[in-house]
Amino acid sequence: MREHLNIAIDGPSGAGKSTLAKAVASALQIRYLDTGSMYRAMALFAIRRGVSVSDEAGLKTILDDADIRVRYDERGQRVLIGEEDVTDILRTQELAMGASTVSAHPCVREKLAELQREVGRNYDVVMDGRDITTNVLPNTKHKFFVTASPEIRAERRLKELRARGSMQDTYEQVLADIKLRDHNDSTRAYMPLRQTEDAMRIDTSEMTTDEALAVLLRAVAEKQDR
Repeated sequence: MREHLNIAIDGPSGAGKSTLAKAVASALQIRYLDTGSMYRAMALFAIRRGVSVSDEAGLKTILDDADIRVRYDERGQRVLIGEEDVTDILRTQELAMGASTVSAHPCVREKLAELQREVGRNYDVVMDGRDITTNVLPNTKHKFFVTASPEIRAERRLKELRARGSMQDTYEQVLADIKLRDHNDSTRAYMPLRQTEDAMRIDTSEMTTDEALAVLLRAVAEKQDR
């Protein structure tokens, strides 16, 4: 049985990881797993249960009840809590920050990481997140670190929020949130965001998605041929 193609993409919030990962999945006709949406769903579940995303002891008491699943349909990846499809309510600044906080807890991280590893064991897949290269898929030879300047990422995120109808966020607020999330993600004690030595760095600050896609696909093809 052939080894499944697993492509791991890490990087900070707003660097274009998800857009790039979806493009890779489409180009190679493999599955795409947005792991960040799983942490957003966990943050949403905690909020609904009245548990603070910073309360590790409280989170442990509800973790077994957190039935977070992923399914695929004609729209792509959908995230469910139980039988409820929550995909369309996850892309808020509140849940972005909640995901960053909740993901710092080892108990949460390992629960969701094991679900992600299971996908990698069973399918050709591209995943993006904060610890895919370091924790979820550490043995894959296809590792990438996608980044961009905080200012560029703030502009992109604000444009995305505006497109979704959210008009209350300002550029300054979004930039501050991104910088705070960068700090939280890179300084947490358990599995902080970092670039591994064997990961290829792709800075998308001055690149289009198509340009970044070409770079990544060329790197994957070269390693597949070895």
